[in-house]
Amino acid sequence: MIFRGDWTGTLAELFGEREAIFEVSSGRRLSYLDLARATDEAARLLVDLGVERGERVAVLAHNRLETLLLMFATARLGAIFVPLNWRLAQPELEFLLDDCEPRALFFDEEHAHLAGRLCGPRGVSSLSLDWKEGPAGPAPAQVAIDADDPWMILYTSGTTGHPKGALIPHRQVAYNALNTMVALDLTSADRTVTYTPLFHTGALHVLTTPLLCKGGSIVLTDGFDADQVLRLSAEERCTLLFGVPTTFEMMAETESFTALELDTVRVALCGGAPCPPALIERYNARGIVFKQGYGLTEVGPNCLNLPEAEAVRRAGSAGRPNLQILARVLGEGGLVEGAGRGELALAGPCVFLGYWRRPDANRACFTEEGYFLTGDVVERDAEGWYTIVDRAKDMFISGGENVYPAEVEKVLSSHPAVRACAVVGIPDPRWGEVGRAYLEARSEESAVEGAELRTWLKERLATYKVPKEYVVVEALPRNPSGKIMKHVLGVA
Repeated sequence: MIFRGDWTGTLAELFGEREAIFEVSSGRRLSYLDLARATDEAARLLVDLGVERGERVAVLAHNRLETLLLMFATARLGAIFVPLNWRLAQPELEFLLDDCEPRALFFDEEHAHLAGRLCGPRGVSSLSLDWKEGPAGPAPAQVAIDADDPWMILYTSGTTGHPKGALIPHRQVAYNALNTMVALDLTSADRTVTYTPLFHTGALHVLTTPLLCKGGSIVLTDGFDADQVLRLSAEERCTLLFGVPTTFEMMAETESFTALELDTVRVALCGGAPCPPALIERYNARGIVFKQGYGLTEVGPNCLNLPEAEAVRRAGSAGRPNLQILARVLGEGGLVEGAGRGELALAGPCVFLGYWRRPDANRACFTEEGYFLTGDVVERDAEGWYTIVDRAKDMFISGGENVYPAEVEKVLSSHPAVRACAVVGIPDPRWGEVGRAYLEARSEESAVEGAELRTWLKERLATYKVPKEYVVVEALPRNPSGKIMKHVLGVA
């Protein structure tokens, strides 16, 4: 199926001088015409670098307008956009670069030195996002794009200890936008503050690409500040607010939450983790419809939708499948018909192409019929409403970030004083969940101190992955095959 790659030229024809993006840090306001011209410049820059179809273009930066320009410019050329998680430590980023092998890496000022350390030994071109003017000449033409051509690689943490790159095709981005427009009844008058990091599917595809597709507008910040997000929502007359439970909690704790006029905000969309009922009630009391949904990088962030009319009565539910989402519930005995509990499996044009260079993982994550196995357990009632019961395997979510214990354990077990370890998620009032590490010391003489371990881990892992608590035990509980029984630790 022939597909459109870069949307910006057509969006300029449709929406012209309507505001597309307001970048708060620089004060720049771009119309849709401006967005198309700026994307032309970014595409010329990539051509000048020799970027060709299928090659990867990586970005290591806090939220910047140029990141979105590069996203569309890669689509123009048939190249692959790879936004990198700037929260990762250098060894973790080295693994990603070795995995995706980009032709070029763009960076912001804060990450300039790190980009040099990453790119120099690998022969990767590194360029600042602060380009003044791109090369002169005509804008490159759109290459032929098929719906199944890859547009981006979004890295997700892996249960085996290494991240996996989800290969996102053009069709996922387009059909996710369609799903969102239908589910939220989006119009060109809708606006939102995008503050979550642009290396996440949440920042890119919960509202940003759907709103641009519809002619709405984005207020782009370079990070999260609770007061700033609320102030901008009021000043810019935003209609939609997206976040994770932690950010919504932080916003609700500010004076701005009660002092500001937020009458234009019609819906607050929460994802990333289960949301406490008390938090839902606080937003409802403020006159803001607060609802949860369900999505994931591999199938897009807008898979299940809870209609606004049901948000209060069905608080806690993730809703029903969106327009172009097919859902099945797979129990121990096979397909669950009607009400029941089991693993959620999803199909449709939003499903990704598979994991970059991970054939074994790809064989394991699809059914014979082509449904993607999410690993998430759901409860479906007789009316077809879905509630998320549990998450994939041992994963827990801290401040909206997925943390896979196997990745943490792999690093922690390499510490000379640690013989064996197990990491589990425990409740935390601020972050939702944090890690607790159970440790076996290598010997009686080995001193295992939590503070020292925390410092040691922060040099090797992103901060949000570093456990908050450390418990030294004489022996970890194991089953007859020697596997650590984490379910015992989880209730200890």
